[in-house]
Amino acid sequence: MFTGIIKAMGSVGKILPQGGDFRITFRADGIVWQDFEIGESIAVNGVCLTAIKLHEDGFDADVSGETMRVSAFKDLAENTPVNLEPSLAIGERIGGHFVSGHVDCIGQIVSRKKDARSIAFEVDLPEKYARYIAAKGSVCIDGVSLTVNGVHNTVFTVNVIPHTADATVIGYYSVGDKVNIEVDLIARYLERLIDQPNNGVITKEFLKVNGYE
Repeated sequence: MFTGIIKAMGSVGKILPQGGDFRITFRADGIVWQDFEIGESIAVNGVCLTAIKLHEDGFDADVSGETMRVSAFKDLAENTPVNLEPSLAIGERIGGHFVSGHVDCIGQIVSRKKDARSIAFEVDLPEKYARYIAAKGSVCIDGVSLTVNGVHNTVFTVNVIPHTADATVIGYYSVGDKVNIEVDLIARYLERLIDQPNNGVITKEFLKVNGYE
């Protein structure tokens, strides 16, 4: 489990094909890697990976062919900057929202504009996932927890403050870039509750009255 608060911005080291999948080295100076152990979970651009080898300045992870296909990892190359977040520890502050590290889909940056000192982005995503995005709700983009400003059809908008732009790969985004999207877990569970029999307790009207719709 993660929070969407990036601990360090690193980069891709080597990408080595391994008989149908890949072993990738990630490097970052902003994390004390000696404090970690093999087998720990680390989110890279929002994708939960398992550290199989640790270095003084990073770690290696095995990445399946499926992960490469269904995430923006397919566009990774050596020296590509990446967002890094180790898994949440009991007792830590949760500054963002609960993030599983299981990417739902690939989105695309369709506009980037200055908005005072912030940057306003429009992001397009597949139609089947647009239903999970709500104004003032949470969304995870490349591992970063952000608040949705508005939604129109399959496009949603977010504002990124200067600190976030400087501390994450979001500052590098250009129109046309592909990004990893994880929708809010609460939206998925609410959909499931409504779709399944629950003795009429959880209904759309119930959710609306209690501020969930």
